[in-house]
Amino acid sequence: MVTMLLRNDVFRRLCLARDLLEEVPEEPVSIEEIAREVGISPFHFIRQFEAVFGLTPHQFRIQSRLDRARRLLATGQHSVTDVCMEVGFSSLGSFSDLFTRRVGATPSAYQRRLRAMVQVPGTLPRALIPGCFSLMTCLPAWAFSQFSRSAGGLLLPDSGAVVQTREGLDADQAHQHHGR
Repeated sequence: MVTMLLRNDVFRRLCLARDLLEEVPEEPVSIEEIAREVGISPFHFIRQFEAVFGLTPHQFRIQSRLDRARRLLATGQHSVTDVCMEVGFSSLGSFSDLFTRRVGATPSAYQRRLRAMVQVPGTLPRALIPGCFSLMTCLPAWAFSQFSRSAGGLLLPDSGAVVQTREGLDADQAHQHHGR
């Protein structure tokens, strides 16, 4: 492993280059133009950028575009073609191929999968609710009497329902009856 010490100004310029690479301009900017913009020779720019960020500038640009494409597809508000163009690819075929290789699903399959995961705010997807809880909704109210006696009453928020114990007493009466 090669350790490279960078001066603050070089690190700052590499960060500026990273920000420029994340942008999606109308006309693609070459790596040489970005290196010139930040005042580093193209060879040193590529080498230092990879040492600091773990990817070459070209790989970083592609990964940034794919990350942005994933976010846009996740919103479900754009077609795959619109996303392709929005993130700076000019060919739908090459975008779909690259996306599939890097993400593991075609853009349309990725979008469908994420749409299926979208839930109403404040609810959990059924797959995340433990089976024992869903089974509890099928039980009669008296089945919870054991919890009612041991916990001093079973609270059913916002339901207004009174949970009956086996003896036919509501939770408050059972509480008084047992002297608690």
